[in-house]
Amino acid sequence: MPVPLIDLTRNQAQLTEIEAAVVRVLRSGQYILGPEVENLERELCEYIGTNHALTLSSGTDALLLPLMALGIGPGDEVVLPDYSFFATAGVVARLGAKPVFVDSEPTFKNIDPQRLDDALAACERPKAVIAVHLFGSAFAADDVVRICNRHSVPLIEDAAQAIGTKYQGRMVGGYGLCAGWSAFPTKNFGAIGDAGFLTTNDREFFEKCRLMRNHGMAEQYLHHVVGGNFRMDAIQAAALRVKLRAMEEVTETRRQNAANYRRLFAEADLMEWAELPADMDRHAYHQFVLHVPEDQRDAAIQHLRGQGIGCAVYYPVPFHRQPCFAYLDCDEQDFPVAEDASRRALALPIFQGLTEAEQIDVVGALAKFVR
Repeated sequence: MPVPLIDLTRNQAQLTEIEAAVVRVLRSGQYILGPEVENLERELCEYIGTNHALTLSSGTDALLLPLMALGIGPGDEVVLPDYSFFATAGVVARLGAKPVFVDSEPTFKNIDPQRLDDALAACERPKAVIAVHLFGSAFAADDVVRICNRHSVPLIEDAAQAIGTKYQGRMVGGYGLCAGWSAFPTKNFGAIGDAGFLTTNDREFFEKCRLMRNHGMAEQYLHHVVGGNFRMDAIQAAALRVKLRAMEEVTETRRQNAANYRRLFAEADLMEWAELPADMDRHAYHQFVLHVPEDQRDAAIQHLRGQGIGCAVYYPVPFHRQPCFAYLDCDEQDFPVAEDASRRALALPIFQGLTEAEQIDVVGALAKFVR
């Protein structure tokens, strides 16, 4: 039987709850912001452990808004990892600021603290750092926070893939000035459309972001600053409130799926062929990305898809090689880890609802390919 990369329809009991929540919103007549959004924000604070949470229209806007609130624009520099989803860099360029790319550390492919320190020292106008908790693994928060403090720049955590992730026993999302989160449908905490949110412990910053979420409007038709339309729909908030109640179960299920893969890869004698993702305090496994020989990666993908098994590459083109960033004139030799990861990465199904029998099929297909 085919094995999808992700299937959002397997938890029928939860879908029934979401349907009821959507009907509740439809009948309420309150479709933008309102009590569903306010309750979700309170529940997110309780779950993540921050003082404030602000629901937003997407994970991209959850990174764009704090940059706007910081007044970042032309001539400013924002330091960020070279290896991530495009939004991490795209929001910086949208404001006319310069993205400064930093290579990854080799274990989790997160931002390399030493290279971050060097990049900040070389910047003329560094105004912020965006560090990504990639694939659900936490970056070295203590080191990154210390470096940001030394250079007097705020840290924005890109936690788009990190709901449920812990670093040294503590949920991510409260280490920097703020964190931007995605609730895109395929995320571990996924809405039924576009959605995102921001968390922070800084009340003044929170109030500014909340003002800017709705065109900078504190009262109707009176605009104190120029913001944007970054509001969350009430239907998305209602659906996410249902999803949030199951987040601990989701995280543990994905972690169990990762443990199953480790056992199955060992039993199939594939541990020398594939480098499996390293585990950590609490890796949330938004993706299960292994690294395979570069000259076999694309053939392995073709083989898996031929067997009806979903797989993907995250991410095939690092920022320094993106055509839209050619003007930065980056040197490929400055990003050896990102280059290596982009050529060897292979993501396998890891979603909650994936069965052990399906995982056996996935590993069996890879074993057949390797043999």
